[in-house]
Amino acid sequence: QVQLVESGGGLVQPGGSLRLSCAASTNDFTINTMGWYRQAPGMQREFLALITSGGTTNYADSVKGRFTISRANAKTTVYLQMNSLKPEDTAVYYCVADTVRGTIRRDYWGQGTQVTVSS
Repeated sequence: QVQLVESGGGLVQPGGSLRLSCAASTNDFTINTMGWYRQAPGMQREFLALITSGGTTNYADSVKGRFTISRANAKTTVYLQMNSLKPEDTAVYYCVADTVRGTIRRDYWGQGTQVTVSS
């Protein structure tokens, strides 16, 4: 089993910043790529960013230049630094981990953290 615990969401004014954290814990899975998605009300879940175990990153065009993904703590914690936030960034933000154990490969998702951008 893999558990992902997210934190750092909240209410921020337009133009402000937030940093989301996602800590993964597991006894028997190897964590490979980790990433962030978000889902606004009535919308599909949207890819934001990913980071591989080797540190390669990829971003959605909608957040490129404003959001930065990083990893720490033996690569079990992933962060999303969000700058220049806009009202349209309001959503529930989820982290995801691509994990492997032997021949089993599985994605695990966090519970989500609410980000609200409003004045």
